[in-house]
Amino acid sequence: MLIYKVLRDPEWQQFQRDGETAGAPVDLADGYIHFSTAETLRGTLDKHFADEDGLHLLACEAQDLGEALRHEPSRGGMLFPHLYRRLRLSDIAWSRPLTRGAQGFDLGDLA
Repeated sequence: MLIYKVLRDPEWQQFQRDGETAGAPVDLADGYIHFSTAETLRGTLDKHFADEDGLHLLACEAQDLGEALRHEPSRGGMLFPHLYRRLRLSDIAWSRPLTRGAQGFDLGDLA
């Protein structure tokens, strides 16, 4: 199952330079890296990134992240994937810039 991480352009650029990341400021504050599933991604974008541009969508295979990935209750009691280690470039299955369409962020066939 693919899970998704949204990074702002400076965070994505730093991740590419360093080869790993502890995440965005919210991840650093909470002590784990927040991910979304295909079902929760649009809500995450609407809640946390509605007015932002220059975003990048990263996809990871959940099973490849091992025991450091936990599904824990969050927004509305839904389970969200949380990674309790640094995210490595080698963890990324694919990435692409997020663009906006008439209905908000264009997620293609994800949601």
